[in-house]
This record gives sequence, C-alpha cells and structure tokens, in this order.
Amino acid sequence: MLYRTLVTTQAVFIAFFIVPLIALGQAVSTTVPGVARPGGAIPGAPKLALVKVADGFADPVGVTAANDGSGRIFVVERVGRVRILQKDGKVQPEPFLDLTNFNPLGTDVQTGFVEQGLWSIALHPKFKDNGYVYVHYASLPFNGASIVARFTVDKASPNRITKEQLTKSAKVLMNIPQPYYNHYGGMIAFGPDGKLYIGKGDGGWEGDPLNAGQRLDVLWGKLLRIDVDTPDDVPYAIPKDNPFAKADRPQLMSLFGITEKGFTANQIGAKPEIWAYGLRNPYSFHFNKRTGDLFIADVGQNHWEEINWQPVSSKGGENYGWKFNQASHCHPTTGPGEKCPIVGVLPVAEYPHQEPYPGAEKLKTGWGCSAQGLGVASNYGGMKDTYLVGDWCSGRLFGIAWDDGGKKWNMQEFLQTSLQFTSGTVDADGNVLALNCNCFYTDDKGATANPPGQLWRILPADKVPPGAEVARARQ
Repeated sequence: MLYRTLVTTQAVFIAFFIVPLIALGQAVSTTVPGVARPGGAIPGAPKLALVKVADGFADPVGVTAANDGSGRIFVVERVGRVRILQKDGKVQPEPFLDLTNFNPLGTDVQTGFVEQGLWSIALHPKFKDNGYVYVHYASLPFNGASIVARFTVDKASPNRITKEQLTKSAKVLMNIPQPYYNHYGGMIAFGPDGKLYIGKGDGGWEGDPLNAGQRLDVLWGKLLRIDVDTPDDVPYAIPKDNPFAKADRPQLMSLFGITEKGFTANQIGAKPEIWAYGLRNPYSFHFNKRTGDLFIADVGQNHWEEINWQPVSSKGGENYGWKFNQASHCHPTTGPGEKCPIVGVLPVAEYPHQEPYPGAEKLKTGWGCSAQGLGVASNYGGMKDTYLVGDWCSGRLFGIAWDDGGKKWNMQEFLQTSLQFTSGTVDADGNVLALNCNCFYTDDKGATANPPGQLWRILPADKVPPGAEVARARQ
C-alpha cells in the first residue's frame, strides 16, 4: 500500500476510495526517507531568473491568466480589488472588480489581519463565452466568514465589472463561518475536470484546536470540490464522484450481510464537498496543465512546510495527516528520534523552518516559513513538470519534480531572493508568474498602506530579455 499508517476510523475510510497513487511512473512517497528535501537536483533544470512584469500593486496575493486570447493577467489585491495587466504590459488604472465600494455601508472585505482579505479569482472554463468570474474572500458583514461568489462580466464592458453589474450579477455559492482570524486557505481554481476546487484552512489559532483537519463533519482543513454549473437558484451541486458524496446518505440500518469494507463507507455527518482532508492551511495549489496532476502547498506551523501531490487518476479522499503530523514529522515535533504513527499520505517534498524542532540549532541554508505554490513549469529548457514554490519569509525559490532515472522526487533550491512570495500562476505562454508583497506579520501596515508589490515572470536565465529588471539573488 502507498499510504502511511492509518490511526483513525475516518482515515481507514480512505483506503476504500483511493486507487494506488501512481501515474506515468510518478508515485507518492511510501517512506519518510523518500520525501524530498532541499539539496536535490532536478534533471534538465536550467538556472532561473525572475523578470519584473509590473509594479505598484497593493498587497497582491492572487493571480490568474485570462486564457481567452486577450493576453490579460488578473492580479488580486488583498484589500478587495482585482487589477488587469494588459497584453501591452500596462496596468489598467481602474480595477476590473472592486468589492470595497459597492456596499453602501462600506467595503465587503475583512482585512483586519494579514491573512484576511480577497485571496483568489478563478475564471470559468467557458469564461470567454459566459463571462463567469469566481472569487474567494473574507467577508466583513459576515464576521470574517469565507465567501465564494460568482459575478458575470458584461460583454459591453469586458475590462470592468461596474458596481451595478456586480450587484445585479452576484451569486453567492458558499458562506463558510470562520472561528478564528487565520488559516483561511484561500485559493480557488478549476481543475481539468471542470469542477471548482477550494482550499480551506483548519479554521485558525494554532495546533488545530478544533481537530478540523481530521474531522469529516466540517469544511475546514480540506480541499473542497464542487460543481458550479447549476441553475442560478442553486448555489452549487455535489459531484457524484466526490469521495464522500454518498457517505452520509439516508439509509436503513442493516447489521448482517455487509462486509467490514462496506461498513467503512458509512461516515455519518461527512461533508460531501470534501475532496481531500488532513490539511492545515492549503493557501495555494496548482494543476499541471500538461498532465492534470495536482500539487498542494500546505503552509506549516512552526517547524516544517509540505508539498503534496495527487495524480490525475486519484479518486479523491486523501488524508494528508494534519494534525497528527506536519509534513513527515510528528505533531508536536520534539526532534531527532521522535516516534509517532504516520497518518495518511506522505508529502512528496518538505522543507524546514530555521528551527526544525524546538531548541534546534538555527539553520543557515535551505529553510523557510510559509510555502506558496506558484505553478507548474512544464518545459523550461528540459525541466519538465516541475512545481515551483516560493517561500514567504526567506525569498527562496524551490522546484519539486519527479526523477524518472532515480525513481524519486527531487527538490532543488534555484535561488534566494529578497522577495516575499505570495502566489503565482501559469500564463498563456506556459511561463510561471510569481507575486510578491511587502506584508509580513510583524511589519504589516494594512492592506493599502504596505509598500507596493510586484508581478514577476520566471524564465531560464539565458532567456531574460536585454535590459529587463530581474530580482536580485542573495549571496
């Protein structure tokens, strides 16, 4: 089996639904030593550079490409606005979407803490035809609850959703209460199956006091999957192939004639929206456009960051171990020699904080504090299907990729910058874009008062255009 030791009734349920996690030679790690860490080398990887594309964004935290032939890039500002970078490289002065001024009582977006705000925008797979735009944000009127909503672009005004159009076209899909003001998750994205995936953190505080990661009766600590192609009076539908779609179906009780394996399908109270669980704060995740595989960057607590991988063949239901484990380590971690059950599916890669366990000597290299997935580089000068991850604290740019020759995952540090990475996407040309803000916890001055952030394009160093501004690497 390709799963870590399972220690809860809910975790046991996973084995019933998941096919072996193997695709095209790739596989999840089956042992702790098989989890990749910084220090590896990705075959065919060139030297990389970050080229500045645009500047002047207020706390940019999300980005997506239009992929409609227009060449537009949509940049999400935490305060509650979405800006357009046009194909000519100019940022449109007026916002494409503004959630700060349509409500007569003020902004609709809660931004009191740095993890709150408008996080993400996703465009419907048929956006060019239907104009559907989906957003995920912390709601001020609903006491910080997560709102997933849809708005429709007026074809007469393709670069701006006016206040009137916003109000007229608004459709709220989900309103998920938030118990604490951190660990929201945030990113939303359409998968290759046309379903909308939503990253939800464990609800906040520290150490998952609600046990949300392992509970199936709450939406926190999960990756959710919903069908948005419903009539306007139906917020969303549950995909029939979601792993828990029938786990809590009404039924008569039967004691005999059912196998033990059959009984594990009964998960009373399970939320049918759940696609995967055991996550702490999956702020960012990305699909490989070439293969359909999924990478999830799950933000860690005090000592370890993890990157999970799910093949396109997955049937969902993976348990990624939180709060029993953080990455491939115990939670709480105590240091070398610690022993604990390993729950669910191992990550494919992990990297430490500067202090990898309490009292450890502080690391000088290879550390970070918050994994921000940027996107999958499918072909960068021979480097294929590599998930690029930027760290929010250290400015390091990592890559994670499968090595067919060594039959293992490798994790390579490409460079360390002075940037504070927040998010990324892949543009229409297949290049990975990266955002940075200047909004660290202890330095945060507010969603509009921090120094402006930038948008960067990651390129092979030998492909940098003459005269372009590149992010300086730390020595």
